[in-house]
Amino acid sequence: MIGILVTFLLSWLLLRATVREPLTVLGIVPNQRRIVEFLAGMLFMAVIAVINFTWQAHFKEIGYQLNPDYELSQMLSGSFWILRAVIFEELLFRGAILYLLIRYIGVVKACLLSSLIFGVYHWFSYEVFGSRIVLMIYILLVTGCGGWMFAFAYAKTKSLYAPTGLHFGWNMVAAVVFSSGPIGDQWLLQHGEAVEWSGWVTLLFFSLQAIAAPGVVTWYLHKIYRPASNVVS
Repeated sequence: MIGILVTFLLSWLLLRATVREPLTVLGIVPNQRRIVEFLAGMLFMAVIAVINFTWQAHFKEIGYQLNPDYELSQMLSGSFWILRAVIFEELLFRGAILYLLIRYIGVVKACLLSSLIFGVYHWFSYEVFGSRIVLMIYILLVTGCGGWMFAFAYAKTKSLYAPTGLHFGWNMVAAVVFSSGPIGDQWLLQHGEAVEWSGWVTLLFFSLQAIAAPGVVTWYLHKIYRPASNVVS
């Protein structure tokens, strides 16, 4: 929570020092449209995550079983932890910095640069920096494409609600439902020994995460929303 407050403060200072605009230009004030965007994004990526982990279980020849010791309090605390982490990352990567980038270099260049930075950031958060170059490239592409999706959603909707919903939907299902994340064992526990993936199976899941989901979101936002101007308001 302290990280979120510090990020809010730094965002406010950055906006005041550069363009002399209030923090609300980031689209943080809730309204009906923004709440719908958050829920729609969350639901879409939750479905994508369920498909992803279900297919992975099939190809890995593993299964999942309910955690017998899991309680509602753990789900609530885990969900809150994920939400805080997502909000922090959205403020950091799709907040004031992206707002200014869009303003000065345009939507497409700003979103591409934001996605690249987001991908590089995950080298360190996933602790893969300096490891196998193929793994680093894979992480950069997968998370970078996700970063594009979040950045483009921010640029088109002109608020942080849509990218936060998209981000939270994936992370929530991955970490809280399938226990694949930094908060340990959660609702479902993996059982069985995973078999090694073939190159084609790896390509399948790369396509789902890096091409299909970001592609659908980009297409939908481009169709629904008017062309984004160089200024987010």
